[in-house]
Amino acid sequence: MKKQVLRTVAVATMLGALSLGALAQNLAIVNGKPVPKSRLTALEQQLARSGRPVPPEMKDQLKDEVITREIFMQEATKRGLDATQDYKEQLELARQSILIRELFADYQKKNPVTDAELKEEYAKYVAANGGKEYRVRHILVESEEEAKKLIEQIKNGAKFEELAKKASKDPGSAANGGDLDWANANSFVPEFSSAMVKLSKGQMTETPVKSQFGWHIIRVDDVRDAKLPTFEELTEQQKQQLRAQLAQQKLAKFQDELRAKAKVQ
Repeated sequence: MKKQVLRTVAVATMLGALSLGALAQNLAIVNGKPVPKSRLTALEQQLARSGRPVPPEMKDQLKDEVITREIFMQEATKRGLDATQDYKEQLELARQSILIRELFADYQKKNPVTDAELKEEYAKYVAANGGKEYRVRHILVESEEEAKKLIEQIKNGAKFEELAKKASKDPGSAANGGDLDWANANSFVPEFSSAMVKLSKGQMTETPVKSQFGWHIIRVDDVRDAKLPTFEELTEQQKQQLRAQLAQQKLAKFQDELRAKAKVQ
């Protein structure tokens, strides 16, 4: 009898040790099925990649989420939902999305933006945006006839700024008397830019200018040489923004190259 009791205690102790060992290796055991801790780690990494890192105080909440998912998944499997055609098709789409995401991440990891590329890209930006900057106002209306009438009113003494507030259809500048602030010629549509650069300080277009937005009356209030910082004068945040843009450009080029090489029948 004594031996039987000792044997029962030993077995219970061993099972307890095994159970503790299983819990140490797994997040939990749900209905006899282990839920590995790696699943929690994977979910944390997924959230971090999407810009939502998990703070320490949310660890328990995320653990409950992983366990709840396992409970629901077991029930879905019990009902045979994992054998449906709809599930298989969705699973294939999810697999594709994950693989594509990993492909792009792998490319960007192996092809980072170098400092030389960053400087070259900024040099292109300076070349495209250097030269002159214009402090310009405009009045945007729907018809050429309306624009001509406003030009006559301005020539007869009406204030450009007041007419812009009353008549301009541009919601971004009308309230400010048509003021578009300082900008270079590349900031505007070609028709607008072409007319603007022909004006001297204080001049207004004698005839309405047509663009995809309507009819413009343009006045240049001032002109100055563009004042762009050197690459070394850029803030770290500006450099990071430029680096991110260039990284996206490189990734887009990689995607285009893959499409060009593919044989689609």
